[in-house]
Amino acid sequence: MHTTPNPPIYSLGPGGEPLYRGRPVSGLLDRHLESVWGLLVDGEESPALPPAEPFPLPVRTGDTRVDVQSAIAQLAPVWGFRPLLDISPARAREDLARASVLALSFVAQSARGPDLAMVPQREVEQGRSVAERFLIRWSGHAQADHARALDALWTIVAEDGPDSPSTRIAATAAGTGADVGACLAGAVAGVSGPLEAGAAARARRVAVRVHDGVAPTTAVADALREQALVPGLGARHEDPRAAMLREVCRQLDVRLFTAGLAIEAAGRELIAETTGRPATADVNFWGALLLDHVGFEARLFNALIICGRTAGWSAHILEAQRSLHPAP
Repeated sequence: MHTTPNPPIYSLGPGGEPLYRGRPVSGLLDRHLESVWGLLVDGEESPALPPAEPFPLPVRTGDTRVDVQSAIAQLAPVWGFRPLLDISPARAREDLARASVLALSFVAQSARGPDLAMVPQREVEQGRSVAERFLIRWSGHAQADHARALDALWTIVAEDGPDSPSTRIAATAAGTGADVGACLAGAVAGVSGPLEAGAAARARRVAVRVHDGVAPTTAVADALREQALVPGLGARHEDPRAAMLREVCRQLDVRLFTAGLAIEAAGRELIAETTGRPATADVNFWGALLLDHVGFEARLFNALIICGRTAGWSAHILEAQRSLHPAP
C-alpha cells in the first residue's frame, strides 16, 4: 500500500464527471472489479482482490441481501477479525479484501439457491476475473457479455461519495473501532432500502410492464399514484454514471433498453408536471435493466449492487480507521 497521499477517494471533475482517486470513471469501464477495488482502496489500479476462499454460505433465509449481510457479520468470530482500533491499517486492508471477495461468493451461493449442488471450487477457479468466477459460482458458466455487464455495473456503483447513507454508516462504524465485518454489514443495511439500491427491483417491474405493451405514460402515472414516485427516477439532474450505464445497456442491446428510454422520457415529463421539479433516471434504474440482461431475478438486484459497493466502502473504512492510528 502507498504511504504517500492519494487523491480523494471520490471527487467530481470538469462537467461533473465522477473521479475515482482522480481517474475518470468513464475510463475504467473496460476494467475488472478487482482493479477498481485496488484503485479505490490502495490508490493504484491493480488486481487487488484474491480469489474467494472456499466458505459455504452459513445461513439461508430466502432473502439474498439478508444472507450476505448476516454472513459478513459472522466472519469476525470465524476468521478472527479484530476491532479496527486494535489492528494496523495493513491488517485492516487484508481483512477488507478477504471480506469483500467473500461477500460476492455469498451472494452467488445464495442466488444459486439450496436446491442445486454447489459448483466445485476447481470449476469456479477457471474464471479469469472476479466477475467470471461469480457467474460460474452462480450458474456454472460465464458468458463474456455477462461478465462485461457485471464489471461495468460494479465499477459505476463502486463509490457514491462520502455523503451517501451507506458510506456514512460504514465510516461511522469504522470510527468506533468496530471490526470490518460489522462495518460492511452496517453498510449493507444502509443501501438496502427502496430509496437506495432497493429501487432497482421496482424499476425493473415498471420497465417490464412497458416492454409488455403498457404505454409508458400509463406505467409512470401508475407508479406515481401507487408510490408517489417512479423507482429509479429520483435524480433531479442527469447523473453521468447513469448515462454511462445507459450507454452500456445500448451497446449490449439489453432487452428492456427501449422500454427504459420511453420510461425515462415519460417520467421526466410527468414528474415535472406533478411535482414541479425535473427528474431523470439514476444508476439503480439502468443498473436494473443491465442485471435483467444477465438473467438475474429482480429479488437479487439489491445484493448484486452491494457486490460493487464493497470497494468504496472498504476505502472509506480504511480512511476512517487511519484516524484511529494517527501518524507519529
